[in-house]
Amino acid sequence: MTTITAPAVTRPAPLARRPRLRGLTAERVFVTRSFIHAIRDVDTMMMAVLLPTMLMLMFTYIFGNAIDPSGGYVDYVVPGIILLCAGFGASTTAISVSRDMTTGIIDRFRTMPLRSGSVLTGHVAVSLVRNLVATAIVIGVALLVGFRPSATPLEWLGAFGMVALYILTITYLFAAIGLAAPSPEAASGYGFILLFLPYVSSAFVPVDTMPEWLQWIAENQPITPVIETIRALLMGTPVGDSAWWAVGWCLVILAIAATWGAWLFRRKAGRR
Repeated sequence: MTTITAPAVTRPAPLARRPRLRGLTAERVFVTRSFIHAIRDVDTMMMAVLLPTMLMLMFTYIFGNAIDPSGGYVDYVVPGIILLCAGFGASTTAISVSRDMTTGIIDRFRTMPLRSGSVLTGHVAVSLVRNLVATAIVIGVALLVGFRPSATPLEWLGAFGMVALYILTITYLFAAIGLAAPSPEAASGYGFILLFLPYVSSAFVPVDTMPEWLQWIAENQPITPVIETIRALLMGTPVGDSAWWAVGWCLVILAIAATWGAWLFRRKAGRR
């Protein structure tokens, strides 16, 4: 009698888990990638510097004497111009992030063993550096046209810290907008709305010169305390509780923008 032996069942080998990159390797790679793109995009850097500079010259030489005949309007307007510079520079982040999401490059990143947040980190870090450089250039031009701050070295450091926190906050917000927008063109349009906020603040005229219904908006929006804090540090004006409000607004918006951006990236890129 012949014994039939059943063939051995070969079980498939378990799939090997993709190794995660250790440390900040992924972040370093994407910061380098964004930095190379920023260097090649000369037009964006020029616009981030030229547009606020032109606005500063326009407000100083065209509207300045009408607003302040004493000739000291440049000292008042420079803090607002600094935030305009930061806003224009950060707005390009929305377009860059949206372009990454719509050109298919994110689909390639999904196959790599990296953290999804590292992609946004690259955009935000390079935007922060680029906008700080643009801010320094704008301040240099302001000094040439008559800006005379009374800040000590420590106050200058505090002012740049406040500007850096604001840039970080608004850049993360623009990055989230870029993720939410269906196209780079839409991202540019959505972000442009935020660039109007400095005009409804104490950036160019004192709040008490505005209509009463507009004063409440100007006093209770996040741009005004940031401007008043920078103005107090550079020009020695009373700061009151503006510094606390400025830092608080920035931290709250930063937390919301970072959380919203991370959720949008996981949802659209299919990563956890």
